[in-house]
Amino acid sequence: MTVGNSDSPLRVAIVGAGPAGFYLASHLLRQDAHIKIDLFDRLPTPFGLIRNGVAPDHQKDKSVARTYHRYGTDPNLCFYGGCGYGSEIGLQQLKDHYHQIAFTTGASADRRLGIPGEDLKGSHSATEFVGWYNAHLDFVDHQFDLSKRRVAIIGNGNVAIDVARILGKNTEELATTDIADYALKELTESAVKDIHLIGRRGPVQAAFSTREMDELLSLRELKLHFNRREPDELSEQWLRQNPSREISKKLELLEQFATGKRVFLRYKKSRNLHLSFWESPVELHGNSEGRLVAITLRENRPVRVGDTLRAEPTDRTRKIDMDLVFRSVGYRSEQLPGLPFNESTGTLPHREGRILDQDKAMTGLYAAGWVKRGPTGIIGTNKTCARETAESMLDDFSKGQVLSPSNPSVDDARALVMKLCPAYITYADWNVIDEAEVWRGEQLGRPRVKFTHVENMLQLLRH
Repeated sequence: MTVGNSDSPLRVAIVGAGPAGFYLASHLLRQDAHIKIDLFDRLPTPFGLIRNGVAPDHQKDKSVARTYHRYGTDPNLCFYGGCGYGSEIGLQQLKDHYHQIAFTTGASADRRLGIPGEDLKGSHSATEFVGWYNAHLDFVDHQFDLSKRRVAIIGNGNVAIDVARILGKNTEELATTDIADYALKELTESAVKDIHLIGRRGPVQAAFSTREMDELLSLRELKLHFNRREPDELSEQWLRQNPSREISKKLELLEQFATGKRVFLRYKKSRNLHLSFWESPVELHGNSEGRLVAITLRENRPVRVGDTLRAEPTDRTRKIDMDLVFRSVGYRSEQLPGLPFNESTGTLPHREGRILDQDKAMTGLYAAGWVKRGPTGIIGTNKTCARETAESMLDDFSKGQVLSPSNPSVDDARALVMKLCPAYITYADWNVIDEAEVWRGEQLGRPRVKFTHVENMLQLLRH
């Protein structure tokens, strides 16, 4: 049967309703072709990290969801929330109903430090904490002991900066965001006074953006402590050979705060921010109850390897008392059932978005986003990434290189979802949930107040 006409449209399943999934859907829906897309997500709500990962005080970054909304309401797209790949629906079932299947599941697993004491009480991944204060349904019941004074954040990317900023903000500032209610209460009562931000390399190599660091250092209640060492000659040499306006701005910003040229004297500094570069944790120490009490850090030095600077450990260490640690050293995707996986990169092996099995493209299977390229780039990077995958999908479609599903109709797919995921959420359902959250927020002068349990969402939809 010919595919791609009004009687027999190209049926596409996209697994993962975050930025990559929506960008991929948007590229396909803009084509002058008969394409009908079903967009699956294991969570009942769409938008992935836009809802569950972007910091609650970064509402401008979250506004990109309005663009995705336009495609979520497209009559040629069906959203099936609460229907997860591998848990409710499998690869063969998708193959039975779709001509093409694209995986845009992101990178939900944390990279570990691999050091003694990593699993002590008080040692957490940043993902847990970010998910907790964002009301991510996987983490709403997690607990963090914020009655302690000293917190270390391992890593200096933007996620680490977000964690430090949320810990360092005062209640008045947090109360105007869409942070989870329970997190707002806990942070209001927080006893945290010393926040240590620890990076294994120097400011030149740090992954944080100037904007993120400026925002952190400008918090009215944070006093900066900067481990100013002698100038790093290798880093300075590298920067001269690889001039970067962004890195130069970053160094200038740190210098301004470190030397006191930028400081908010009218505010009482109730918390301390300790910026530490060229140090790596080598051990977390616990007490007899298995609770974190200290951390040992090893000093690193820069070494040049080709065109890059790497951190080489020295024999100098220091041990400091610590009550809480958040690990923020990167993410990786988890292996998806029935698909090949590159363990070294933590991604699906692919060529221009086509999933590869032993270097051979698997008919009808594709990837986009972090599960395709790794956890790199910003939200907009997913747009370019998704476009490449969409072009491969359309090229294969034009050549007839698609799967041959036995039940490709829209109704057959919906019947399957109703059977496997009877409590699934449609995009129309999401609109009801969205409006209710926004209304709840308006009563308190906030962008929204999120539902924190699926049952509450379903109860709303039943009334």
